[in-house]
Amino acid sequence: MLAEFRNEPYADFSHPENKAAQEEAIRFVENQFGRKYELFIDGKKIKSDRLFKSYNPSDKEAIIGAFYKASKHEVDMAIDAAMLAWETWRQVPAQERAIVLLKAAQIMRRRKFEINAWMIVETGKSWIEAEADTSEAIDFCDFYAREMIRWSEIKGVTAFANELPELRYVPLGVGAIIPPWNFPMAILTGMTVAAIVTGNCVLLKPASDAPAVGHLLVEIMQQAGLPAGVLNFIPGSGSEIGDYIVQHPKIRFISFTGSKEVGLRIIELAGKHSAGQLWIKRVIAEMGGKDTIIVDTDADLNDAAANVIASAFGYQGQKCSACSRVIVLDKIHKKFTQMLVDLAEKITIGDPRDAKNVMGPVINQASEEKILRYIELGKAEGDLLTGGGKAPGDGYFIKPTIFKNIQPGARLDQEEIFGPVLAVLKTSSFDNALNIANSTEYGLTGAVYTRDRFKIEKAKRDFFVGNLYINRKCTGAMVGAHPFGGFNMSGTDSKAGGQDYLGLFMQAKSISEKLI
Repeated sequence: MLAEFRNEPYADFSHPENKAAQEEAIRFVENQFGRKYELFIDGKKIKSDRLFKSYNPSDKEAIIGAFYKASKHEVDMAIDAAMLAWETWRQVPAQERAIVLLKAAQIMRRRKFEINAWMIVETGKSWIEAEADTSEAIDFCDFYAREMIRWSEIKGVTAFANELPELRYVPLGVGAIIPPWNFPMAILTGMTVAAIVTGNCVLLKPASDAPAVGHLLVEIMQQAGLPAGVLNFIPGSGSEIGDYIVQHPKIRFISFTGSKEVGLRIIELAGKHSAGQLWIKRVIAEMGGKDTIIVDTDADLNDAAANVIASAFGYQGQKCSACSRVIVLDKIHKKFTQMLVDLAEKITIGDPRDAKNVMGPVINQASEEKILRYIELGKAEGDLLTGGGKAPGDGYFIKPTIFKNIQPGARLDQEEIFGPVLAVLKTSSFDNALNIANSTEYGLTGAVYTRDRFKIEKAKRDFFVGNLYINRKCTGAMVGAHPFGGFNMSGTDSKAGGQDYLGLFMQAKSISEKLI
């Protein structure tokens, strides 16, 4: 019998042994820079005729590795392998599939500092952000393993005279997993293992900015005993193979995390019938956010300020849950805004291989250019308080940036930036703050800082987001405790890490046998 699920604890890097272990892991990973990585199809390493490179965003010239690039030919190979493997994998008992995930979690624990190190160098995560990412990946393995066993034991029907009714949850088939680069191990793992543990086989197309971390998961799942063909690794260009995968008649479902624009295109393409397609494709989509924290007059301002900063600038604001705007009641606006500036200006920026740096680079040149354009826009829409440009270094470093006097309806109030830019809005009432918070097309996360029970209840009722937090930051959802997924253009509200999530990868079959 399995022990009750518990979230994976974070390593404390103030302990010398943990600090030394992480430093050693970074050196180990750096010694592997420049390797070539094959595709992985049907349990075999496959080379294609083209390569693309992954770079360290902290050091733009440093090549993490070169990856063979999948074309439509390799996609077809992977689908055929997955279809064949599915005939066996779907018949493996739920507990046996769950054991593979539990073994993967144990491997991740043993290799935790190594996994952290890959994210630090490939995606610019600070030590604690990488540690949280790896811990969440472990949580997904542990949680979904237990959930699969629970789902397999659900009866789902009531008794009926002279019949033996039952409800079985069966896997969908072969699906595509298209994860983001910003949680390169956690979300990648959660999406992948949820599909696998429910009896499906998958094509994993990792984000082009984080293929080394995706390759590492494949290696871990192999080590955990996953059979050939169940997980196929096909890095490649979204513009070249993305639509092809989504529209392929043998693809049964698509699990996607990324931008609103790409998510909507996937939903549109998946809704069109392809020749030979027998089913309506299922899409599980987690998309963007324009997330808000409201700070009321009676809030603990020290706590609120610290957590607005953590939510806005943790991992350089590159989280769909990041606080992109804070709405402050006018009576405390001046004081609270200055508190934010004081905290932001203490943030250390630089290569995250150095543990002292809280903020690292943004992910790539295109992202840097986009964020800098928004910063210039902010100078026209409001008043710059701090930051406002690049930070020193050989990577894509941007200073934590705060604007005030941003008006409701402005682009900095409405559009997802995905970078270290925070808009401060002022309002005269809590009700108006809620109206502003609800005024965007998104509805992912939000938070409210107040001691007033009536306002707390009003926020719980009227703040229209998938994940609402009271008197805490709006980032850092924990598997099991905070099922994660948003409303409106933030996605299909799939609630990753929740008890109903695995149901999205299965379908219910009702059976009843007449007792003669």
